[in-house]
Amino acid sequence: MGVMRPDREDMRGGAAMKQRARRLRGNLTDAEALLWQELRRHRLGGRFRRQFPIPPYVVDFACIEARLIVEADGGQHARPGDHDRRDRELQRQGWRIVRFWNNEILGNRAGVLQVVAEALGETCGRGPHPSPPPLAGEGVQPAQPESPPPQAAEG
Repeated sequence: MGVMRPDREDMRGGAAMKQRARRLRGNLTDAEALLWQELRRHRLGGRFRRQFPIPPYVVDFACIEARLIVEADGGQHARPGDHDRRDRELQRQGWRIVRFWNNEILGNRAGVLQVVAEALGETCGRGPHPSPPPLAGEGVQPAQPESPPPQAAEG
């Protein structure tokens, strides 16, 4: 028996959390849609996921490699103080959070992207990850072919 790994769905909060994230992905605000166009396809140097489950929350955008969350805030979020509780819990899990108001994203896209790029650079620009996963094919060393015996010099 090997090491039991948790099911990926369990790590992301189960079926209900997955369904909630899917529903949110299909219902982006204008600001989220605009920001997603810039964050996708590694344009800023990190791979972002949108409406990404980090139990017990679903965050707007997350770059797993940089442990960076980008939140677009508008009137749809809950009561005052909820952000503080949410941010504390996510930070406890090792995430960094940057937040922007929707009107900032719509009116100052370049400035918002600059802040995100700087936040990415704080992690991505430091060099290699302290414990990166092995690349495909690494971890098992191929058998080295035996070298032919040295030949005696003529002469």
